Amino acid sequence: MVRKIVIPLIFLTTGCTAPMDYSSSPNFNVEKGQFEHPEGDKSDKSIFDLFGMATKFLRRENDEWEDKGFPVISSSKAALVDFSENMIWVGQSTILLNHNNLTVLTDPHFGERASPFSFLGPKRLTPPPFTVSDLPKIDIVLVSHNHYDHLDKETIVELSKLQPNIKYFVPLGLESTLKKWGAQNVVELDWWQSFEYGNVEIQATPVQHWSKRSFFDRNNTLWAGWMMKWDEFSFYFAGDSGYSNDFKETANKLGSPTLAAIPIGAYEPREFMKGAHMDPAEAVKVFSDLDAKYAVGIHWGTFKLTLEPMNEPPRLLKENLERGDHSLQRFRALRHGEIWNAPFAD
Repeated sequence: MVRKIVIPLIFLTTGCTAPMDYSSSPNFNVEKGQFEHPEGDKSDKSIFDLFGMATKFLRRENDEWEDKGFPVISSSKAALVDFSENMIWVGQSTILLNHNNLTVLTDPHFGERASPFSFLGPKRLTPPPFTVSDLPKIDIVLVSHNHYDHLDKETIVELSKLQPNIKYFVPLGLESTLKKWGAQNVVELDWWQSFEYGNVEIQATPVQHWSKRSFFDRNNTLWAGWMMKWDEFSFYFAGDSGYSNDFKETANKLGSPTLAAIPIGAYEPREFMKGAHMDPAEAVKVFSDLDAKYAVGIHWGTFKLTLEPMNEPPRLLKENLERGDHSLQRFRALRHGEIWNAPFAD
């Protein structure tokens, strides 16, 4: 039996578009013809590394959560109509958030697979707590990068049809892709560039990651974290990242967020994943580096992408928070579909 493997994320075969000219960006390496983190590409693996990882993945033992997924707290369309001063973790890196009458959706993924194929690749093991059609009016969508577990064509197409007035914020290179999928209002930003949306400043920030959707487009588009700043509240979305000094720099330049969404999963084996994905111990360091008031752990328990047991990230997060004498009420790994209003009520 063909296993639900990460290979479609590693050996991608779908078509790609010709890259735009981003040579004026300080984050674009003209000689290589691709975007690059200031500390270099720490996720570039040899073909032997890739096959080694795929072999380990194929030979793994399923844990119970991979077989049955996690419990989900569902919300109805009617319940979401008045969604206000709250956040819901939908799954993976998708968060529904509302503050000051502005509703935000991050890395929207409601699809069945994190893959270019409908029949193969990492299958969603924990269903979303509601459908795209159940969503309340969305004002802003933040997209961190183009990997299949973060940018889902099916979701964007449906969302754009149902809510054509959404404004999408994407890193350099992704505007044309989203417009091709039906998004009408797309703002493309480089690291540290910002956009004023009403009384909210939205700014792209550097993180240590990479991009790819096919054989031939590695790092043709940028990846980013996002900071949203109201007068009295701020939200930081890390997207996907290995641990780096970027988080201290972000806090130093933009201030510490009220609420941060920090990835805690998809980190084993460390020698393979460390450059692109932080583990729970590093997530706690990011929490400290940002000096965030609250944080939510994302990027776990939804797709089986790596080798750690699916229920391990929240357990290790708790252990590392306790070891660092942090409040367990300040940095939480929510249940799928759980509503959390503490960051908005404090």
